[in-house]
Amino acid sequence: MKARILVVDDNALVAFELGQALESAGFEVIGPAPSVAQALTLIKERICHAAVLDINLHGETSEAVAHVLAALRIPFMTMTGYARTQQPPVFERVPHFTKPVPSAVIVAELRKMLPAA
Repeated sequence: MKARILVVDDNALVAFELGQALESAGFEVIGPAPSVAQALTLIKERICHAAVLDINLHGETSEAVAHVLAALRIPFMTMTGYARTQQPPVFERVPHFTKPVPSAVIVAELRKMLPAA
């Protein structure tokens, strides 16, 4: 079974390119979700094994998504334009990548998070 990765990003091009790279690497992509509401719906409807979150989603933060993922013990990382010091506390202990980041870096981090993937 392929590991399912939730992609939460409001930039359609970034989300599309990341989704293609993840699928090429053997992951199943859930989303992309461009909003907190859509991300939370996807988490309820589909099992995901890890997530890649942009923090700023059209003026709202993905902090609520991060709290749900943390409560479910689903690993996640951020891929964002926010500096580490600008991030809400829920993101402090997760891998952080500043956009733009090569897809290969995200794939490598997901493989570290999900050794069986």
